[in-house]
Formats: sequence, C-alpha cells, structure tokens
Amino acid sequence: MNEWPTGWFREGKPAAPNDGSAMPRTAGESAAAGSAAGGTTAAGSAPAAGAAAGMPGAGNDPTVRMSARPGAGGTGYPGTSYPGTGYQGTGTGAPGNPWPSQPPVRSAPGGRNRTPRTYSGGRRPRRPRLRLMLAFLAGLVVILLILVIGGYFYLDGKLNRSNVLVSYSGQPAAGAGSNWLITGSDSRQGLTRKQERKYHTGIDVAGQRSDTILLLHIPGNGGPAVLVSLPRDSYVKIPGYGYNKLNAAYSFGGPKLLAQTVQNATGLRIEHYMGIGFGGLVNVVNSVGGVTMCFQHPLRDAASGLHLRKGCQNLSGGKALAFVRTRHNFASQDLQREQNQRVFLKALLSKLTSPGVMFNPFSVVPASLGAVGALSVDEGTHLNQLISVAFALRSPETTTVPIGNANLPTAAGDAVQWDPTQASRMFRDLNNDTPLPKRLLTGSHLQG
Repeated sequence: MNEWPTGWFREGKPAAPNDGSAMPRTAGESAAAGSAAGGTTAAGSAPAAGAAAGMPGAGNDPTVRMSARPGAGGTGYPGTSYPGTGYQGTGTGAPGNPWPSQPPVRSAPGGRNRTPRTYSGGRRPRRPRLRLMLAFLAGLVVILLILVIGGYFYLDGKLNRSNVLVSYSGQPAAGAGSNWLITGSDSRQGLTRKQERKYHTGIDVAGQRSDTILLLHIPGNGGPAVLVSLPRDSYVKIPGYGYNKLNAAYSFGGPKLLAQTVQNATGLRIEHYMGIGFGGLVNVVNSVGGVTMCFQHPLRDAASGLHLRKGCQNLSGGKALAFVRTRHNFASQDLQREQNQRVFLKALLSKLTSPGVMFNPFSVVPASLGAVGALSVDEGTHLNQLISVAFALRSPETTTVPIGNANLPTAAGDAVQWDPTQASRMFRDLNNDTPLPKRLLTGSHLQG
C-alpha cells in the first residue's frame, strides 16, 4: 500500500482518495502558496503563480510554492523567510539556492569528517617497506653495538699486563692529575732473524735496555697534557745500586725498578706504565699504513740503517724504527734524538686516532690488534685509558727535563746532570697541575 496518492507529482493530476472525498486546500495553504510564489496572492504578480497555474498539480507541490529566488533578485540572504518550509535564510547557501550549506559527507563510522589525501606523483607511500627499512636499521645498530662492546673487551684482554707498579716505603704521595711512564726498549721480541738484519738491530742481542724514557702528565683540570723526556744517560740514584745512568735501572730490574727510580728522582707518583719494543713499534706503524713525515734534508745513518730523502714521505715500520734510533748525525746526539722521538710519537698517534683510521673497519681493526699486541702495561691499565692517552698525545706540550750538565764525567761514563732548581720547579708544578713556565717548555723541533 502506497501512502502517496497516484499522480502526486506535478506533471500528473492528483487522484481522488479511495473514499471518494475531495482533497480541498485550506485557506492557510492557499495563502502560503500565494505568498511563496511572489510575496502576494494577486494573479500575475509573481512568476511562480503563473507557472503554478500552467502546471497540473503545481498548487500542491511545495517545491513549486517555494521560490528559489525570493524577493527581487534575492539569493536566500539573511532575513529571507520561506513560508511553509520552516527555513529562515542565513546567507550560507550558494547563490540562487535557498538551502543552507551541508556538512561534508561522512565516509567513516563515528561521524569524523575526512578530507581526501593527496600524494606527490599520485602514488600512496608504501608503509610496509618503510617499516622493513626501519627494522633493518635498528637491527644493524644492535649488531654494531654488540661488535663494538665485544671488540673492546676482546682487545682489553689481549693487553700484555705485568706487575710493574708496586707500593714501597718512601713512595711519593699521589698528586693532581695522573702520570704515565712510557718506555721504548731495544727488545727484539717479535722480529725474525731476517728482520733483525734488515733493520740493523743486531742479532741475538741478550737483555733489554731502554733508549726512550718519557713522562706523560695528564692534568685533572682539563689542561693540556705535558710530555717530558728523561734522557737515558741521566745520572740518578737507583735503589739498591747507587748512582748510575737512568737506563741502567731498566737493565738491572726491568720496568719495575725503572718506575721506582723515576718516582724517587722526580717526586711524582706514577699511576700507569706503558712500554713498547723494536718489534712492537714496527708492527704498530705498519698496521696503520705508515706515518707521513717531512724532512728539510736527507738523513742517512749506517748504524741504524736509515736512508731518507728530502721532503715529505711515508715511513714504513722499518724506516720509522731507524728514524727514532738515529743519533750520530746530530751534534747533541741523544738530546736531539729525544725531540725527534716526540715529533714521531705525535705523528703516529695523530694517524692512529684520525677519522680515516678510527671509522674505517679495514684500518681500525688491524691497527687495534697491532697496538694491543705490541704494548706492555701495568696491571691497572685498561683499553679506555690507553685511548685517552692516545688522544692526549695528539697535541701535548713537550719538553726535556732541565739539564745542568750534558757531559758529566762519572764512573759510569759521561752522564747527564739535571738542573736541580729548575727540575724541582718543573716536577712540583706538574704535581700541582700548575701550568709550566714558558722557559721550561723547550718544545720539539725535528732536525733533518
């Protein structure tokens, strides 16, 4: 059953109801129709009225009775009323349309209005691929962390540790900062017979002597590190042996007796020890791909096997060993060799800690393995402390202990006598983390 009468649309004639009764229009409906058609019920006063007269069923059609353009050229502006519709114009509709603006179509449950997204190139990004990429990167970071942490403990365990620093009666008290004793010995360990002949180190040389003795002070107040050379021929008192040359302590009792002798002579507590031999130096230099150094003149020394041309060149392990050993070409011999050793040490550590080595796995792995295998340290030294020393040696203040007499005649031969006043001032300032006066910083000048 249809509740709408047959022919209700305006092209058709309204059908009579089923009970046969007519469908009269009320007076209110007639008045409303006339008002809506042109603002008056007078015939010919409104276009809509004429249209309604010419169309069957138009009198009962509310869409005809409501004009789309009320008033003279109006477009549904505020204040315009539409009798019989219950609508009051708000001016929010489009011109020529009395109906108010409608909300956007609700395309999702919950009543949220959605604005269609637009993508560059018209393609929607592939989120699964992005998630996969992020997961891959996260996994890569985890793997790298595991390798770095595992590698650190592996290298730390490869260090050659020995009981070098021991407490004894009369040992100096700890001061500010930390002090390192660094030695270079003539140990041939790690060199083959062929390499001993090639590098002019001698064959089957028994015992160990220390040709390089350095004192490194790292201040606790963030100041620059200070690297001090202690000449191997320094005339000092060796516990249990009386006065002798400093490197004799290494021959008598190894690094342990040398550390005790240096502490007594300087008044500084030594917290860490690091030593390297001939073979170790060759391996470290070769593991970083050599060290570049520049010379103003050619250098040749038959005793050490040194043959270097003028200009900048890359020193391999064998050439580096010959360079740090040579002394016969210099007027001050050992004293100039110590300056050359400090210059080379800075160049080596700068190369070892450079981004090209540290962030290149093909360089940092062999360099790290070569370094830890070549070094001897005390029992309390770990890899992180060696790394801090490496960075401190990139640009330290360098000098030699103040010398009073470079050719002091002694029973042990010509020795080096320290200037007692200036040397005491230097070590006192280091112990207190006080910057050294400029006159005590002789620097390092490469001769060659």
